[in-house]
Amino acid sequence: MGKHKVPRTLIEAVAYFADQQVAHDFFVQLRWPNGAGCPNCGNAEVNAMPKYRRWSCKDCRQQFTAKTGTIFEDSPISFSKWLPAIWLLTATRNGTSSCELARALGVTQKTAWFMLHRIREALGEDSGLALEGPVEADETYIGGQVKLMNKKRLRNLRGLTDRRGGNMDKTAVLGIVERNVPGKPKGRARAMVIPFIEKEFLQGNIRKYVTPGDVVYTDGHPAYKTLKKHYVHEVIDHAYEYVRGHVHTNSIEGFFSVLKRTIKGTYIAPRPKHLQRYVEEQVFRFNEREESDGYRFTKAAKLVEGKRLTYKRLIAKP
Repeated sequence: MGKHKVPRTLIEAVAYFADQQVAHDFFVQLRWPNGAGCPNCGNAEVNAMPKYRRWSCKDCRQQFTAKTGTIFEDSPISFSKWLPAIWLLTATRNGTSSCELARALGVTQKTAWFMLHRIREALGEDSGLALEGPVEADETYIGGQVKLMNKKRLRNLRGLTDRRGGNMDKTAVLGIVERNVPGKPKGRARAMVIPFIEKEFLQGNIRKYVTPGDVVYTDGHPAYKTLKKHYVHEVIDHAYEYVRGHVHTNSIEGFFSVLKRTIKGTYIAPRPKHLQRYVEEQVFRFNEREESDGYRFTKAAKLVEGKRLTYKRLIAKP
């Protein structure tokens, strides 16, 4: 990071980024280590206007700031609040609620909620890299209890889960995780909200992220039955057993356990249309679990470029 250090703890981050100029310069160096470039046309020749924390492109003549073309664009919130918010969300094992963030930063709950969703939008990184076998795949339902929901909420949920009945109060999620193999980095995960727990969505996503010919462990759900055409498919039928030697789905179930604790304990009842962002947040922390808080923070802060989430799109009906 050159002359700008990366804080190692939350208290260091809060103290370091308390100065708005320091926080601004930190992000500028993180985003443009070789000097600012125009996010509109890509030109590297720009004129700096340090008094206004702006630049002017010599090619397209447009002015821009460090926030242009990122999740921070059009936000009046300073980097001295944005950067600690990223730190909190990436460092806390079970997430950070909008109420907690609002109290910590001195903003309204609505503002904190919007900030957190923008950060989650950035964390939704899809590098396109395939998971390496052996992998485990499993499906689950996430959502609140139907007896606690009003009629309007129930109407909004219809059609978002299993069309064959049951679990109509919940949303379906598919998870895929690499097994931990000695001598290799800790296994990575992928997880995604799916419309229905059916072959089309389960096998379709497995084929998207897992290399054909790898070993895939699943439970006995019928939708996985024809995976053997493309993979070495090992099945554990939970109606009779949970482990048979090396055949089990304990890794992906452990991932779902943490995800559900986060949803139920911190976020309480996120709407189905927002659930994918909460899932991406948990996937990011899971995949970077062996790294330090400072590393996760820096990586997340680098992912903000090219991502945009407006409030209008956030609250739009699915």
